[in-house]
Amino acid sequence: MITSSARTTVFDIDGTLCFDGRSIDGRIIAAVEACERAGHQLVFASARPVRDLLPVLDGAFPSAVLIGGNGSLVSVDGRVRARATFGGGELADLLAEVERYRAEYLADGPWDYAYTGPADHPIRSRVDQGNLARKVELADLPAVVKFLVVGATDLLALAEAGRALGMTVNHHLDEAIIDFAPGATTKWEALASLGIDAYNAFGNDINDLDLLRHARHSVRVGAHPGLDGIARVTVAPDPEAVAAEISRLAAAAPVHSAADKIRQFEDPGR
Repeated sequence: MITSSARTTVFDIDGTLCFDGRSIDGRIIAAVEACERAGHQLVFASARPVRDLLPVLDGAFPSAVLIGGNGSLVSVDGRVRARATFGGGELADLLAEVERYRAEYLADGPWDYAYTGPADHPIRSRVDQGNLARKVELADLPAVVKFLVVGATDLLALAEAGRALGMTVNHHLDEAIIDFAPGATTKWEALASLGIDAYNAFGNDINDLDLLRHARHSVRVGAHPGLDGIARVTVAPDPEAVAAEISRLAAAAPVHSAADKIRQFEDPGR
């Protein structure tokens, strides 16, 4: 069951909780467990599809809500569903630009995936770590929920072409990859669709911008310049620093909404 409250805490994964692409440091796991014991509803929101979140979490936090594909996939009570997919015409337009710029890509379906990039690309080590899915041809995916370009003759021009097509585009300059999502799909938009509008958030990258901007308490991990002035707190991209900030949040008194405060005033015995 999903409830909307300031005791909901949303965590990005890569670069926020996970620093090696494969696992989460035990100190961070312990701090997140303390949050859960303190009554926080946990949400993990990632660019990864749900399939690739599971091995990193390694069985921890089974009751958490999972948001994958930057908002195109959600998993509640272990049931994964695609909530945003590329329409047929939309995907055809994107593929025309992919061909124009000779792009190589990772396309995710609701569970399986298609991949045309080099075998030694760094992103490949993060795909299907748990051997839970199948690598198939793009045409064999029942739907495409996320499209990641891992190489092209002109990444900047391809990113602009995607924006012109009305897609959500996150161009990660440091990794030389472009993340395309259908329409206006973002992590924050997915949260809102689940009825979660009051929450704390931890993130590190440009795809966390709206997530952090709308949070009651927001924490930037690292120093991404695109998040300057967005987050309330910035911590080093280090397991000890991140765990300490999560522990502070777990120990903090609940932040009540204005409505809660009014109810307390009307009912002083509460």
